[in-house]
Amino acid sequence: MRELPVRKNIRLHGHDYSGAGCYFITICVKDRHMMFGDIVCGEMHLSEYGKIAENDLLCIPQHYENARVDKHIIMPNHLHAIIALVGAPLAAPAERQTALSGETGRASASPTIGNIVRGYKAGVSQSVGFAIWQRSYHDHIIRNEPEYQKIWQYIDENPAKWTKDCYYKK
Repeated sequence: MRELPVRKNIRLHGHDYSGAGCYFITICVKDRHMMFGDIVCGEMHLSEYGKIAENDLLCIPQHYENARVDKHIIMPNHLHAIIALVGAPLAAPAERQTALSGETGRASASPTIGNIVRGYKAGVSQSVGFAIWQRSYHDHIIRNEPEYQKIWQYIDENPAKWTKDCYYKK
């Protein structure tokens, strides 16, 4: 019997992903299907699925009071966001078990970035009626203001540079 490959952990070893800070997050649609809309003349035009993805992204602070979405862009087959965790975690580490809220199925306890992304992906999939995401996500810990500004600009310019994007698919 053929053994499956072992996935390696791509998170920064030893980093507290529940601590205050800013994170650049990229989440991709499974098989890079273009389901969030189209880019026309350098501007993103959201499909119904894209509107759901954006609405749920903007609702993250309603589910996680120490999280905010500073900047985002929904692209045809992925999204980018700067998610900031502010202040101290709401619960002690031993109490950070994910407590699911009744109707939404999203986490209500003080989160890590991983908890936020998992809850977001589950919520969008539930809203559209099927699983749409590739496994995992990409994150980058933003370490200073120049880096934050560079990522902000990248997000702003992403639709205009779509055909050169590594996620572009004809």
